[in-house]
Amino acid sequence: MTLLGLIIRIAITAIILTGLNYLMSKKKPEWAEIENWGISYLQNFCGALFIFSGYVKAIDPKGTAYKMEQYFGEFKTHFFDFLLPVWDFFGEYALLISLIMIIFEIVLGVMLILGYTRKLTAWLFLLLVIFFTFLTGFTYLTGYVPEGVNFFSFGDWGSYEKANMKVTDCGCFGDYIKLEPKVSFFKDVFLLIPGILFLLIYAKKHVLFTKKIRNILLAISAVIVTAFCYINTYSGLPVKDFRPFKNGTDVRAVKADEEERVGNAPVFYRVKHIDTKEVKDIPMDEYLKVFNDEDFKAKWEFVDQIREEVKTTKISEFLVTGEDGTDVAQKILDHPGYHVMVVSYQWKYTEGQEKAIFKDSLFVSDTLAVEGQADSFQIVQRLDRVNETEYMKTTYDWNQAYADKYRKKINPLMEAAEKDGAWVYGITKPYSPEQIDEFRHEIQATYPFFTADDILLKTIIRSNPGVVLWKDGKIIKKWHINHVPDYATMKANYMN
Repeated sequence: MTLLGLIIRIAITAIILTGLNYLMSKKKPEWAEIENWGISYLQNFCGALFIFSGYVKAIDPKGTAYKMEQYFGEFKTHFFDFLLPVWDFFGEYALLISLIMIIFEIVLGVMLILGYTRKLTAWLFLLLVIFFTFLTGFTYLTGYVPEGVNFFSFGDWGSYEKANMKVTDCGCFGDYIKLEPKVSFFKDVFLLIPGILFLLIYAKKHVLFTKKIRNILLAISAVIVTAFCYINTYSGLPVKDFRPFKNGTDVRAVKADEEERVGNAPVFYRVKHIDTKEVKDIPMDEYLKVFNDEDFKAKWEFVDQIREEVKTTKISEFLVTGEDGTDVAQKILDHPGYHVMVVSYQWKYTEGQEKAIFKDSLFVSDTLAVEGQADSFQIVQRLDRVNETEYMKTTYDWNQAYADKYRKKINPLMEAAEKDGAWVYGITKPYSPEQIDEFRHEIQATYPFFTADDILLKTIIRSNPGVVLWKDGKIIKKWHINHVPDYATMKANYMN
């Protein structure tokens, strides 16, 4: 689905809704108060757009929360030091903020279509569009901000570079449609037009049904949306998986294809005119013909060698580090039999500090004559002293409810699978080897833990922890921790 395709569908939906408004006004005038059909159409268009946009985010609220965490993290870098506690607080409650935003967006769409409290709805719509414009504008405009430069140091901005953007996707339509930041920004700028219009002539917006019916419909909508978000957030995995690591995906084949397309992408040489400062990209074949030409060198200077951009998925970033520090991603993808992966992008614990003593034993060498052997000597090591150095040691107070998920659900599954010949392992974010050992000891895990980027792990499965069954580079099935089966059930249903 493209943005254009979506807009066409929303536009057709708005036409149908406006036609139904007309029929209602003719059959039951008290059920449809309409003064301006153009404004009525805009209400239905914006309402349907917000409902759909909120719906695809409601399918995966955790995805929106992860995106908001990225935003708050970047705001800490670019927005005034005195606001740091604010962004830390928002980051801690990113999921709750995302749920509220999603529910509010859908309910606001329903309010627009119903004509609910027209002036209030107009204000809420405009404020939400301004909020979205701020987010997408920040995403897009950071492309002009070089590495290490503050967003508000406008004099230090340079030319637009996509690589400068820290948040490369606004998440406007979740993982259903990935929009370029520039497209997202101008989409929201366009929505400011009806936002301002609704506020200026809110009295001309249509009103459907009686006040009592509008209240009932709005309450029902809020309850349904809240329940839907809860199911997709806390009860289980999203009802629809739009991410690249969905069930049935041949990850090995997709990764190989993406790597081949990137490797075969055309190469260009970026040059800049010495006098006019014009920048252009020349295909490699053409550049090799002219780069030694004296006239060319007198006018143009080399800037960079670039490849044509190839769209890839997060599968291209499937990199996993083993216990010995080597990459085990290909081993995972090439493993021919069934293997069970436990994904946990972040363990739950609190850190503390305690005093500890580091003992350093110092030895000296003594030379002793060997009894009964003339002129023979033996060098022996003798303990001279033990130096004790005090230092602060980091301690981990593990969340026992979280640890119990491993002890009671994960470990029995892994033990049974390993006993049956399946390869089993865990993957988590890049914790230190010492912390990984402590966690394994805490949960009494006998299987190894590998490490990978936490964003990659969040993309693979929306559960912490979650279980993924693989075979021959393909994802067979994923389970939320609330629905992890025992091994007998897993084998009977999915390991043929």
